[in-house]
Amino acid sequence: MRILVVEDEKKVANFVKRGLEDERYEVQIAADGEEGLRLALEKSFDLIVLDWMLPKKDGLSVLKDLRNRKIMTPVLMLTAKDSVEDIVMGLDSGSDDYLTKPFAFPVLLARVRALVRRSEQERGAQIIFADMRLDPVTHKVWRNDQEIEVTGKEYDLLKYFMRNPNQVVTRTMIAEHCWDYTFDTFTNIIDVYVNYLRQKIDRDTGRKLIHTVRGVGYVFMEDEKVAKI
Repeated sequence: MRILVVEDEKKVANFVKRGLEDERYEVQIAADGEEGLRLALEKSFDLIVLDWMLPKKDGLSVLKDLRNRKIMTPVLMLTAKDSVEDIVMGLDSGSDDYLTKPFAFPVLLARVRALVRRSEQERGAQIIFADMRLDPVTHKVWRNDQEIEVTGKEYDLLKYFMRNPNQVVTRTMIAEHCWDYTFDTFTNIIDVYVNYLRQKIDRDTGRKLIHTVRGVGYVFMEDEKVAKI
């Protein structure tokens, strides 16, 4: 597995590089955003660990450029920015996970393993529920054969719902499966993303699929079955 670490703090970059190499990953370091973008475009990586605050070109701009060029390599955003707004901005820009500094290396390693594993599993037949259709290969989503544009995290959330239809899922379950987080303070971001997804797939359809189970979480099912919960 080849990992690109884009980090301008030499101590942090070398610390991450040594730790990942000890786990038998092949690691390359870029010290600024421009170099990181160039390497990501020129070479094939299984994962990119990307700092936000970088010289020459910030990490968020690098991430947006990669996604605009259809480079869908999983990205773990590594940064000192830890507000809810910052996390949402990073995820909305196309990152697959978000780890704040300072961090414990075992936590970073667990996130790396999860992202690599998820990327390897992103293959297979289309998932269909009601009039929704999701393609795990192209990451495209349709409702009533109308394609819907979704962000990376909205896609992850919808995929989790569609793989667990007619089942009540808690915010903790969603956090663990879609973000690899377990702590309660993250649930506000989950509610934000559920609302984003609702606006895209349920608005103006007359048939809602995402339903709130008060005090518990959410359920993905057709309207007529909700009353039976």
